[in-house]
Amino acid sequence: MGCCHAYFAATGAGDEAFTMDASTVTFGAGCLKEAGDHARALGMKRVALYTDQAVAALEHAAIVRKSLAQAGLDVAVYDEVTVEPTDVSFGAGARFAAEGRFDGFVSVGGGSVMDTCKAANLYATHPADFLAYVNAPVGGGRPVPGPLKPHIACPTTSGTGAEVTGIAIFEHTPLRAKTGMVSRHMKPTTALIDPEVTRTLPATIVASTGFDAMSHALETLTAISYARRRKPERPSLRPVSQGANPWSDIAAVEALSLIGRYFVRAVQDAADVEARTEMMYAATLAGIAFGNAGCHLPHGMSYAVSGLVREYRAPHYPRGGPFLPHGMSVVLNAPAAYRYTAVACPERHLDGARHLGADVRGAAPADAGEILAQTLIRFMRAVEVPNGLSAVGFSPADVPALVAGALPQSRVIGNAPRAAGAPELGQLYTAAMRYW
Repeated sequence: MGCCHAYFAATGAGDEAFTMDASTVTFGAGCLKEAGDHARALGMKRVALYTDQAVAALEHAAIVRKSLAQAGLDVAVYDEVTVEPTDVSFGAGARFAAEGRFDGFVSVGGGSVMDTCKAANLYATHPADFLAYVNAPVGGGRPVPGPLKPHIACPTTSGTGAEVTGIAIFEHTPLRAKTGMVSRHMKPTTALIDPEVTRTLPATIVASTGFDAMSHALETLTAISYARRRKPERPSLRPVSQGANPWSDIAAVEALSLIGRYFVRAVQDAADVEARTEMMYAATLAGIAFGNAGCHLPHGMSYAVSGLVREYRAPHYPRGGPFLPHGMSVVLNAPAAYRYTAVACPERHLDGARHLGADVRGAAPADAGEILAQTLIRFMRAVEVPNGLSAVGFSPADVPALVAGALPQSRVIGNAPRAAGAPELGQLYTAAMRYW
């Protein structure tokens, strides 16, 4: 059994068990039409449908809304979700939920929509000051006290995995950095994953969300072992980000194998139905993986990057001010991060590179970080993402601010297999300025 692997051997100081859980998942072309039946089976009568204005104008939202109506449900639509939500937009979504007295929630959209719906469900079900449930040290880190209302998540992008995680991420505007709230209770009850939604996605969005999925799987595989994490005071307090474990390994490895084969094809050809379907499936697997293990440095570093971007605006995303999509902000840090973490578990870094398609025959442990970094750079160049942080407007002068924004991400950074404090983060951001 996988848990007999040396990486999961008992340490005597860490946890002795790990938790396995996931949302119920329905996957297949056309399954959005099943939303009404699933909602009724979950006992919903008055439903809040969360989406954003761009998705609200597409057929995906219309299909779900029609299905809910045909099931005889009372539906109220909230389409004011913002891409890359903030504490302000989360608050607005939560007020809508509280005032509407709903007994169920449905989200149709990308990670921003699903995360906003999770937060709205949380605060409507268990009212509290906004920062109460937010991760420490930004917020109080209060555990969610119990189950939420049923939530059916319908993703429209192929990368965030938010449909199967109990994590909701937002930008805390006073810090200009991202944080969030995390609980198994926040995990959607059911996910309806319809690969047909990706047919019209622009290449930039497929690339960004695909890198997010790739990063979820890689960070899961290379995270600190659950057996090395501090044992919780009570089993019920075992964190969602519990570290790598045999269950998360299974999903992460399969996700990486699919991404290695289909990612570039899915970005380069919108008509490649097979590639876009497989990427949708890989994204869900990667979500299950990191939803049971947690991410680490590439994600922890990304939140300051996306919060501090000044001029760069990614094509095909909503118009407005500067905007760096989440998956892109993650992968820009990843090669530098893996060169640093590889020494802690080189065989896992080599395994990640191998499943993405790299030839690791004859590779020594000392080669692991560079091989994985070069594998990621190959994908970055193939789908034409910016060449490091300097290509999106950062310079070495920004490193202190980036470090200050990353340090509050202790929940994520502490999940890395190798510790990183302010000096190390500064070196990593500097190394991430340019790759080729």
